Formats: sequence, C-alpha cells, structure tokens
Amino acid sequence: MDLVLRGIQRDEVGAAVALIEESTLTPGVEDPERLDLYWEAVLELRRRDGELVVALVDGEVVGMCQIIIFRHFQHTAGWCCELETVYVRSDRRSGGIGGAMLDFAEGFARARGCYRVQLTSRNPRLDAHRFYVNHGYEQNSQGFKKLLVD
Repeated sequence: MDLVLRGIQRDEVGAAVALIEESTLTPGVEDPERLDLYWEAVLELRRRDGELVVALVDGEVVGMCQIIIFRHFQHTAGWCCELETVYVRSDRRSGGIGGAMLDFAEGFARARGCYRVQLTSRNPRLDAHRFYVNHGYEQNSQGFKKLLVD
C-alpha cells in the first residue's frame, strides 16, 4: 500500500466531503454543491496553524483528519490540539490508515508545542472508541454538544 499523508488540496475537497457523507451519523447535513465553503474552512484552519490532513492510497482520498491548534486558558495557557472529522473510508478500515493519521496528527501537534491531543467520538461509534483506546487515548471525559441551528 502506497500511503501518503499531507494537507488537502483544493481538487480533493469533493472526495473529502463524500468520505464524510459515507460515514456520517447525520445524513443530509453536508452539501457537496458548496465545495467553496469547505475550501474556505481549510484556508481558515491553516491561518490558525491547523490542517486538514488527507490519507491517499494510490492518489485516492481514503481518509481525513482535521487538526485544530488552540491555546488553552488552563495548563498555564498551554497549546492544545483537537482532532475532528476523523474518517477512514469503510473499505479501507483496519489497514493502518487511521493509526498513521493519528501518528501524523500527534507529530504535527508536538511540533507546535502542544501538551495534549484530544478528540470526541460519537457514542454509537464503539469500534472507533476501541481504536482510540488501542492507540493510547484515554476515555476520561464525557462530551456534550448543543446544536444552535435546525
């Protein structure tokens, strides 16, 4: 397997949105007709020292992970890394792609002086929870979300 991990390019945005649509727990939320908005989000992420990493196998987008870097008020105002939008295409799971993306994200965070990497995973995603625990993540918090739009 020829795996490449790097920041997303503009012409890969549609494939990344399709990847989300394949696995989402909230179907109908994404709008593949509005790729310009997704690209604007990538540019904003980069302005804030983050990245949307894609996993490519033979040049095809098969995984993605959004890396958000922010400064905490706690931990003596230390830098923190949040992982969001972690997806591996269903036919490519259990092949090391997800682990490679986590390693990439952790290296990215370390290079920026982050003291911690954190993420949330939806309650029904039990396989994902096992995956994160197997990669050294500790399930030590309960997450809460509140939608502000209908």
